[in-house]
Amino acid sequence: MLDINPILLLITFVVFVSLIAVLNSWLYNPLFAYMNKRDDDIRKDLEKVGSNDEEINDLNAKAESIIMNAKLEAAALREKVIADAKELAESKLEAKRAELAQEYLDFQKALEVSKNELTTDLMSQVPVFKEAVKAKFSQI
Repeated sequence: MLDINPILLLITFVVFVSLIAVLNSWLYNPLFAYMNKRDDDIRKDLEKVGSNDEEINDLNAKAESIIMNAKLEAAALREKVIADAKELAESKLEAKRAELAQEYLDFQKALEVSKNELTTDLMSQVPVFKEAVKAKFSQI
């Protein structure tokens, strides 16, 4: 039936153990070393990501502070420009008011001169009017 050959069994055992040793040294150890190195790299990358979160938060805080300062500067500059524009408009308005006041005074003087001339002309015409009125009354 089935014979167990001890020499063949021993040779098979030796070949099996030597195959395990060779596979261990050529395949399993490099594979385990690669897997350990990969795990270490992943762990280091995760630590870097954790530290990057802090850096990102710091950079976001800096960016927000820069934006806030820029907004404050823009608001201050806007207020200054508005104040300057109001001041310029006010000065132009005052200049125009002064010009209109001078024109009004010139107009009043011209009106006074015209009034005096008209009064003089009317006074010189009073005797003619008196004569005309007397003529009218005499006709009635």
